[in-house]
Amino acid sequence: MYVELMERSADRILTTHVGSLPRPGPLLDKMRGGGRGEELAGAVAEAVMDAVRQQAAHGVDVVTDGEQGKTGFFAYAGERLTGFEPRPGARADPWSAEVSAFPEYYAGYFSRAMTGGAVVALEPLVCTGPVSYRGQQAIARQIADLRRALQGQPHVEAFLAAVAPSGLGTLAGGPGAANEYYPSPEDYLFAVADALHEEYRSIVDAGFLLQVDDPFLTDVFGDPALGPGAKNARAELFTEATNRALRGLPPERVRFHTCYGINEGPRVHDASLADVLPWALKVHAAGLSFEGANARHEHEYHVWETARLGDGRLLLPGVITHASNIVEHPELIAERITRYARLVGRKNVIASTETAASRPRRPTGPRSTPG
Repeated sequence: MYVELMERSADRILTTHVGSLPRPGPLLDKMRGGGRGEELAGAVAEAVMDAVRQQAAHGVDVVTDGEQGKTGFFAYAGERLTGFEPRPGARADPWSAEVSAFPEYYAGYFSRAMTGGAVVALEPLVCTGPVSYRGQQAIARQIADLRRALQGQPHVEAFLAAVAPSGLGTLAGGPGAANEYYPSPEDYLFAVADALHEEYRSIVDAGFLLQVDDPFLTDVFGDPALGPGAKNARAELFTEATNRALRGLPPERVRFHTCYGINEGPRVHDASLADVLPWALKVHAAGLSFEGANARHEHEYHVWETARLGDGRLLLPGVITHASNIVEHPELIAERITRYARLVGRKNVIASTETAASRPRRPTGPRSTPG
């Protein structure tokens, strides 16, 4: 049972989103140009101010910095952790089954919307030395930028997002980084967890909610190369590593986000929520964020007819999809919210978006989401 420290409302259903928001054009230009130092830091701080201001203006209750200073999962982790080096070609395609089934579609999609639209090169990382945390200055600046941006802006709470250990601790051959240093996958994954613990604690100690981003747990159950036993074993390892990174932190200050990445393709190989949910519920986090609006997963709200949420937990279902260019009608979004409210209780629901799949503000710019 979790103590109810994460904000709730008995009067209305609160709103939030997953985290990544469009970067303004000037910031994207500096990132693409390899900007550094105070000039880039100033552009990030200004973008955070604007992101928070827009969230507040649109009535979002639980806001964030929009991850304005992050350029991607791998770049972000490589900048904040020691022990990794970029190595092109070191990572297998996590969507290999999907790409094989729809090769023509993905050839065009990757060239314009994914790797073809990245702010920086998407170079996989390989662990070649001991992993430790070196992002103290970066997370301190991120916290300071958000704290400054919140001043005078109406909001209920604020959160910062950080990658799950599985984001860099995945076994070689899957998404994440390959291990060439630690004697076992477990040693490697737990070293990553121990390093990320410092960032997690910094966020919580600053008074913000922590969102742990873990689209990698769903990859396990969508991997056709793994049998049922191997999937469960890997999911258990991922969950254990996440809880290790969260050790000592109050679950009431943590929200756990899992999704299927930002892929806007057919997605016929997505795992079902029913497969992923037992493991997600093992994570020591009071808030559970997941996809619930796209055509592949909207029906899965039925899972909550039998699944037990548990005392003190909150659902943050994605009720607006990233996987369509159709703007959903507000009444449809309201229907999605009320489905969950009826099943688990309205005070246990915060309406959210599906995943961090935002686009730049300039039509000609690259996709800006970090992962």
